[in-house]
Amino acid sequence: MNSHTTVERTSDQELVATRTVDAPARIVFEAFTKPELMMRWWAPKSFGISFLSCEIDARTGGSYRFVFGHPASEQPMAFFGRYIEVTPPSRLVWTNEEAEDGAVTTATFEEIDGRTRVVVHDLYPSKEALDDALASGSTGAWPEQFEALDDLLTTLGASV
Repeated sequence: MNSHTTVERTSDQELVATRTVDAPARIVFEAFTKPELMMRWWAPKSFGISFLSCEIDARTGGSYRFVFGHPASEQPMAFFGRYIEVTPPSRLVWTNEEAEDGAVTTATFEEIDGRTRVVVHDLYPSKEALDDALASGSTGAWPEQFEALDDLLTTLGASV
């Protein structure tokens, strides 16, 4: 099966990552909302980071907090925000509040013949915020993250 990730800047403030994965939408949605699953695929190995903790309260008005460790840093890195919209299994909208200029992320899950088209849309508050995110490399993880998600979904497929 050929799954290909596309990541493109669609406007001055928007970045969109798209991939079709081989699993039903409800399973993909769970991979985005259950801490025990998220910890198995979200942290890109090439970044050298590992999960220290993962808290997810995936409901409208709920929050999340991911804490990562990196061998080059004594201090853990925390990423956190709140869920603006949670509509299982088709849509998640969350804030990225660890930085003043964090994006609002919308993830949609569209099931077609047992496979799911995942679209992750980041809307930054300004052109400069997106430029800075691109320059930092922090936006470049999607292809690797989606590969790890594919691996996880393959594993889950046997147990679902």
